[in-house]
Amino acid sequence: MSIKPFNRYSFTLCQIYQYITTKGDNQPKTGRSDNRAIAVVVLDALTRICLADSDNLQDACPTATTGQQQTVFFNGLPCKNPTNIIASDFKTSKLNHGGDTDNFFRSSTTLITAADFPGLNTLGLSIARTDLDVDGMVTPHAHPRASEMFFVRKGAVVAGFIDTKNQVFQKLLKEGDVFVFPRGLLHFCLNAGYELAVVFSVLNSQNPGMVSVTDAMFEPESDAIKMLIGRIISTTLGANLMQNVTLDGFHHL
Repeated sequence: MSIKPFNRYSFTLCQIYQYITTKGDNQPKTGRSDNRAIAVVVLDALTRICLADSDNLQDACPTATTGQQQTVFFNGLPCKNPTNIIASDFKTSKLNHGGDTDNFFRSSTTLITAADFPGLNTLGLSIARTDLDVDGMVTPHAHPRASEMFFVRKGAVVAGFIDTKNQVFQKLLKEGDVFVFPRGLLHFCLNAGYELAVVFSVLNSQNPGMVSVTDAMFEPESDAIKMLIGRIISTTLGANLMQNVTLDGFHHL
């Protein structure tokens, strides 16, 4: 029979609870009840402290890219030896060039995490670039571990998200505008202009994850996806936010 072991934190809390609650075994019943109440309050406070986010214990912790196969797994990435940290760890040029938009959705998203950009490690950040060709779009998806700040560098873009009450919040964004997608909510964007649109994003997790509705439920370029795209576009047009969109790429819908 295998028994799941307690970790040190769980074992310590159990010891504290047992000590406080048994301390009054020889006391009257009301005294034992008071001890149990105190135990609950103390454990609650300790739990809140232990589960709170902790600050870094050093100035920086760039990812150690040793190229060796990982044999120990933990929540995060290993750090470089502090004596080997260099300025290049905190710079990336991977978002300098646009992605390939020659696809069905006419869009490309490049996500850079701590695994690609060592200086991001332990900072709770990721960055991304989205390129949207004319009539291009990014279909509804969500990041379960991050909110996203969406900055339009070039062009005109309609961006929106859907909350848990199925309400749609969307706006037409122009160059320099910023929109925020709350953590875990479905969001989307599409090019609302006559030229390539470029967007940069910052996400508050070094591993935000992505759940795509279309990828999970439909085959690529299927009729269902075409209908979904058509519904998104028609809804957006109904909100009068895309007066100058051409939609030439979706004439077949």
